[in-house]
Formats: sequence, structure tokens, C-alpha cells
Amino acid sequence: MASKDQTMSAAERLVAEARKHQTDREKTYRGQALKMYPWVCGRCTREFTNKNLQELTVHHKNHNHDDNPADGSNWELLCLYCHDNEHSKYEEMQHGSMRTDSQDNSGGSHNPFAGLGDLLKK
Repeated sequence: MASKDQTMSAAERLVAEARKHQTDREKTYRGQALKMYPWVCGRCTREFTNKNLQELTVHHKNHNHDDNPADGSNWELLCLYCHDNEHSKYEEMQHGSMRTDSQDNSGGSHNPFAGLGDLLKK
């Protein structure tokens, strides 16, 4: 049986390899997308330069990060904010809103006019 240290080392190696693979994959499609498209957010049209280029991300339109066609048809460049917003919308679509039917978004349950009819009769 392997010791805890050996098991942790194997797990750490596995995580490190997975992270390296992800980084290599991202560099590849990111580099291609930055060569292919103008450095402009596809949603808010914010323009980017070498100075702030790290704030421009590659968004996968079908949300599959392994789908990287050479023609870039599954990519669009989005700023960090628009990219986060796009993924939030996707999560809501996939999993629904966190709101339950018993929750009311009207701002509260107090009705300031509840007894108004009785007061007007007096």
C-alpha cells in the first residue's frame, strides 16, 4: 500500500499535468483568436491594446472548451466582464434561477393599504 506522501505526490502530479494541459490548450486557441480577430469585445465593443490585452478573453460560443476549430467559428473575444455575464446567463439557462416559487421579488410582503378600506368606511 502506498504511503500518504506518495499518494499526495501522485495526486499533485495529476493536477499539475491537467493544469499544464489546460494552459497549453488556452495558449493555442487564445493566440489563434487574437491573430484572427480585432482586439475588441464582441459585446460592449471596448477596444484593447497590448497594455490591457490580458483583460480580453476567448469565449467558446457553445461552451465546450475542447471545441477549437481552426477557423475560429466557436470563438468570440469578450472582455472579462462580458465573459462573466455570458457564463452567468448560461448557468441560469442550464440550472434555472435560484429563486423558488415561494419567493417573491416584489420587494417585501407588507401591504401598506391592507386596512385602508376599513379606515375609509369609518
